[in-house]
Amino acid sequence: VSPIPGILSWLGRFSSRTRCLRFIRRRCRSSYEDRFSRRMSMAGLKPHHRIAIAVSGGPDSVALCILTAGWKCGNHDASTSLRSNPVDGLLAVVVDHGLRNESAEEAHIVSGRITDMGIKCEVARCQWSEGRPKVGHLQEAARNKRYDILQSICLREKFGVLLVAHHSDDQAELFILRLSRNSGVLGLAGMPFVSEIFPECPDLCEEGSKTHGILLVRPLLDFTKEDLYDICRIFGRQWVEDPTNVSPLFARNRIRMSLKNLSSADKAELSKVISECRKIRLDVEKRCQALLSDTVEIVHHGYAVVDLQLLLTMEVDDICLARFIVLLLQFISQRHRPIRGNALKVLLSYFRTTPCKTCLAAAGCYLRPAPGSKGSKLLVCCCVDACLPPTTKPFSPRNGLNSEESEQIIAESNGNLDRSTPDDTRLSFEFSESGESVLRKSLMLGILSASTHEAVISIQKEETESFKSRNGETGEDNKRKHLDPEKKPLLLRGGEAGLYWMNRFAVEWKCSKKYRCCDCLVSNDVVDVILREMRDVDWIYVYDLAEKREKKNGIAEAEAAVISAERAAVQRLKSIPVCVRRCMPVLVDEDGVLLSIP
Repeated sequence: VSPIPGILSWLGRFSSRTRCLRFIRRRCRSSYEDRFSRRMSMAGLKPHHRIAIAVSGGPDSVALCILTAGWKCGNHDASTSLRSNPVDGLLAVVVDHGLRNESAEEAHIVSGRITDMGIKCEVARCQWSEGRPKVGHLQEAARNKRYDILQSICLREKFGVLLVAHHSDDQAELFILRLSRNSGVLGLAGMPFVSEIFPECPDLCEEGSKTHGILLVRPLLDFTKEDLYDICRIFGRQWVEDPTNVSPLFARNRIRMSLKNLSSADKAELSKVISECRKIRLDVEKRCQALLSDTVEIVHHGYAVVDLQLLLTMEVDDICLARFIVLLLQFISQRHRPIRGNALKVLLSYFRTTPCKTCLAAAGCYLRPAPGSKGSKLLVCCCVDACLPPTTKPFSPRNGLNSEESEQIIAESNGNLDRSTPDDTRLSFEFSESGESVLRKSLMLGILSASTHEAVISIQKEETESFKSRNGETGEDNKRKHLDPEKKPLLLRGGEAGLYWMNRFAVEWKCSKKYRCCDCLVSNDVVDVILREMRDVDWIYVYDLAEKREKKNGIAEAEAAVISAERAAVQRLKSIPVCVRRCMPVLVDEDGVLLSIP
């Protein structure tokens, strides 16, 4: 019997199977692209916007590059090389942390692969000037350094949007991590879909103009890790695996390995719990914004005045008031460590007491009754003894971001989020519920099955024990590090670029003979000065100096103008509350003699 008909039949079946596989692949690709396009629309983003992507080279960020390039170009096929025709308005940034010997070569390989997809790519290497971070703080330090670099590149290249590749499995890891750290319902909501990040030291924009940060968007939060692997395979793109992602030294890695035992159905249930927590957080954030707008006045000297009388008439519940306090104190202190436990309980009681008659120092802030308010208003300023050490950074140029475009994106994104969570949505959890009660209620409401609930509790207990054992070894050192920051004198050199001080003041030192008067304290040979906080003795010195000069007889016209200016300066300083003056910068010489006030 001739084998030809059998071969032809087999070839026919093979051809049909290949066509079928291609059809399925096209349908899968189209499904992923449609889901991604909907998420970008939800964030208020359009293909013409200038967008940067944080790229590590793993399957998450490679898939994000594939989907973003396709979304921006419409018919762009990321499976073919577009190196000679890059996508307009799209920049990938690869951050080489320099913590592994092979990291530089790996970053170069990743850059080549991303460039081959038609995306302009930049590689930035971290500089650890103070030495490599310790293992216990390695991931946190690397993350902070990475976001600093991403921010600076976005500002330099005028990209107002930054995409990061966090996905639903990352959300599940964060949920377990925060559950093991006793987080409440707001912490369990995980990473926000859209947020705005600001540089540590703002640009020197005109007074009264609004400063815009960079929009941080996570469009893959509805995608699973397996989805991202599939996207890379469908488009024929390679990725790299970071060996540190499997090290049991890090909490996230331990949780990630434990979560692998959960089925897809279990993870889907966990995602529903996170989604319910996110609804509550959106509601709380919305109410907090209204509270901040109605009851808080930010004074340009760097402090806030809270209308306690108005705040108490609003009958705010504890969880919303706690969030309000945290946002306010973190902004004023410029410290972004969480406020919780006994400190938060004391603050809640303090804000609910009216009229306010006492002073309080907490979370890097000093709180006291506002002068002249009879306790109906509260003054919140940075505490002079705050743990935040004075830091200096050179002036940065104006960021040049399109403020109108940023406002439009934010407004559209907020509108989409509001429509996705209507006011009549029934919230599954109470605002004040702890992590454990959230799990119990999820089980009662049928959001979690018994098996998933048991598995999550088991992972949480395991990580809690691991955290306690590891934290016991380093907890005292960390506590001492926060309580006793090293405060060194800050030297400001004449003629050099100015510096930011404590993330709130821009200070510049210029010696000018043109405006020198006969009694000027600054001699011609003073070039370097020391920057420190204002003290009571400085205020007394300035006041006495103005008084002495005013009593002099036979003064020249030029000196009279100086005296008038000094008198005005004293009056302005006098109008600033004493506790606020103590956080303002002054310049002194090496002998401690006062040279300049703000």
